[in-house]
Order: sequence, then C-alpha cells, then structure tokens
Amino acid sequence: MLKNKLLFISPLVVILVIALFGLTLIPSVQQKPKNLPIALVNEDIGAVIPQQGKVNMGNTITNMLKKNTTSTDGEVSLVKWINVESKEDVLKGLDNQEYYGALIIPENFSQKQSSLMTSKPEKPEISLLINQGMNPAAANLTSQMLNTMGDNLENGIQTQVLQGLAKQNVSLKVNQLTLLTDPLQVNVENVNGVGTASMNGSAPVALFQPLWMSSIAGAVVLFFVANKLTFVNRKQKLYAMLTQVLAGTVLSLVAGFGLAWISDLLGIQISNFMDISLFLTITYFAFFLLITAVLSWLGMKGIPIFVLILFFGAPLLSMAPEMMSTFYRDYIYSWLPMRFMVEGLRKLFFFHQGFSFSGTTSILLWIALGSFFILVLSVLKVQGSASDKGYYEEKKARATKG
Repeated sequence: MLKNKLLFISPLVVILVIALFGLTLIPSVQQKPKNLPIALVNEDIGAVIPQQGKVNMGNTITNMLKKNTTSTDGEVSLVKWINVESKEDVLKGLDNQEYYGALIIPENFSQKQSSLMTSKPEKPEISLLINQGMNPAAANLTSQMLNTMGDNLENGIQTQVLQGLAKQNVSLKVNQLTLLTDPLQVNVENVNGVGTASMNGSAPVALFQPLWMSSIAGAVVLFFVANKLTFVNRKQKLYAMLTQVLAGTVLSLVAGFGLAWISDLLGIQISNFMDISLFLTITYFAFFLLITAVLSWLGMKGIPIFVLILFFGAPLLSMAPEMMSTFYRDYIYSWLPMRFMVEGLRKLFFFHQGFSFSGTTSILLWIALGSFFILVLSVLKVQGSASDKGYYEEKKARATKG
C-alpha cells in the first residue's frame, strides 16, 4: 500500500470533497434578511385634541416606522413597507404570498389614544398579521420584528401621554394609571397557519428529497434497461424511448400517490390527499423526464449534476428569497426546478388552494414538455464517429449473428 500513489493522494481527495460540500453551508451561514415585504395599513381618521387641533397618530406611526427601517449607510433595509388601503386587501395579498406580515392601525386609533388623557380612557389597538405558511423562518423573523415594534409603540405612547399630563399638571386617576402601565392592545394573528402536524411548516421541503432521489433512481433504472437493447434503426429506438416515457408515467403515479400515503401514515397533515398526490405525480414526471433527457445525451456522467443540485439546492429551499445573497437568489435558487415543487406544495398545504394546472403546476408541465423534446432529439443523434446508417447496419449484423 505504501507504494501506491493513491494512498498519498487520498488526503487531498478528502479535503476537496469537504471543501466542495462545505460550500453548501454558505447560504445558511450567511443569512442576511433584506427588503422583507410587510404590509402597512393606516385606517386612522385622526382626532381633534383641545389646544392642539387635529392630530393623526396613525400617520405619525407610519412615518416613524418607515424612517426607522430606512437604511442611511447605503445598505439594503431589513423591511420593505408596502402601503395597503384596507385589511381586506391585506388578506388577499397574504393569500397570494405578497407579504410576510402586516401591521394594521384601525380608524379610531387617535381617538382612543387621546382618550388616555381624559377621565374616560380607552386603550388603543393595533393588529399584527403573520403569514405563517409563506416561509417558517421568515414568518418567525417577521413575528419578532412586529412584536418588537409593538413594544416600542407602547413605550412611546406611555411616554407621550405622561409628558402631556405633566404639562397640563393633571393628576392621574386609578383607571388612567392602570391603563398607562399597558397603554396599547396588540392583537397578533397567524394567517395561513401551518398547524401542528406539518413539521413546523417544513413539510413541503421535507417531501422534496425522497421525490427527487426516487426520480433519479427511476430514471437510472430505465436508462440501463433501454441501454441494453439493440436497435437496428431509429424507429425502434423511438419506440423504446416512448416505452421508457410510458414506464416513467407509471412510476410517477406510484411515487406521487405513494409519497402522499406514506406522509399521511407518518402523521403529516395532508389537507387534500387527491390534490397533493396529483401534484406530486406531475412533479415526479417532470423530474423523471428532465433526468432521463440528460442521461440520453450524457449517459451516467450526468448523474453528478443532479446530486450536486440536491446538495446545493436543498439548503436554499427552506430559506426565503429575501434571506439569500444576491448571487444565490439570482443565479442558483431562481434556476432550481425543485423550487416549483416546494412553492406548489405550500399553496396546497397552507393556503387552502386546490389542485389546478396553472401556476407552479404549469411550469412543471413545461419542464416536462421541454425535457421530452430533448429526449426525442437524442433519438436523432449520430452514434460515435460512424454515420447512423453504418451504425444501425452494424447493430443489425450483430443481432443477426447473435
């Protein structure tokens, strides 16, 4: 063994493998959220305060929030506030996955805040909506930020009211003092909740790996079966390819319905078994055709491509695009075919949307169609250095001799 050069090269090989797959950790380590879209609804109509005129605390709060989250040092801000007219519009945007959360100031906010300085105080309220199903990590971050903002608003209101009372030299009554210890009612609501049986909202990502690996396995097995056949003309090769696709369709049904059944058996909440099974079936079929198309041109040399896609793509699937670096978001995540699977499953799991052939499903079908076209073209490719005619004549002679 000491005379074998591979023995001394092995440490270098280990270092290269560690370095290569260590790169897959970069997106998770360097998470830096930026421009998280959060809706801001200000329905406050204002109030008239003696000696001050009309005030609108809703406008004051919105201006303060935007100022505090706007970057002044050239860096991208953490939050991207989006003005929305009403709560109804916000709910539609949350269902369409446009916002990770929302802050809503009701129309009587100024009136109730000004009442804190009177003998009949009323506690003002704000509503915080968290779009929990959109992305677990981003939802948790949004919840922390909005709750911190609520605490800061409460402290600000308390300070403002006490300063106003001090200027007027007004003594506090018991009911006022009680309210001033907690002068703001913050109502937090999770929208499109992930429930208690969805692996904390990560079920769509968790289902990707078994489906991806099984699609690789199915494509490789059928590739070996087709590769052992002897063709005497292109027509036979085309028939074999179509049979391969037909077999892949059967595998898709087995994988789609099988994975949904196993997930349900393991306790993952499957909201609609048929819808999720059909979507997984189409997803498997798209992945199967994509892998088969590559194998038809590159052979087994193409397998490392899909293994690398798995290792480099899997960490990104659990992240929100706003939490990725520009490079990973634009040049890796945007080109991952499996992201359409995760996005489609999120809609089915958490956004109460049924199966349809639009949206992510249509994209997966286009991937399948494009892969099928590339697969058909492989039937026409020239084999080796000989012409097709010579190649098939040689195959025919070998088959006859055999």
